[in-house]
Amino acid sequence: MSTTIPVSVRLLDREYTVGCAPDEQEGLLAAARLLDARMREIRGNNRMAALDRVAVLAALNFAHEVQQSREQQGRHERELGRTLERMQQLLDSALAASER
Repeated sequence: MSTTIPVSVRLLDREYTVGCAPDEQEGLLAAARLLDARMREIRGNNRMAALDRVAVLAALNFAHEVQQSREQQGRHERELGRTLERMQQLLDSALAASER
């Protein structure tokens, strides 16, 4: 059974306590810093912007970036597959030629 520890993070000057595995604490804190920066960027100079609206817009931006990254990874994987297939064909041709 994994143990969790309470970790405090600050987002737009509000403190939240989140449970996480001890070995994930640094990653959680880094993610919180990134989210805080993005939320501050979205809020800009409008200090009256509703926290929930800022949070939803930040989440939507991150979700869009994740989706773009997945699509790009898929394109890279398909290209790698085509390249490996071409290399295999070249190797097969070279082996067949050397056996003659």
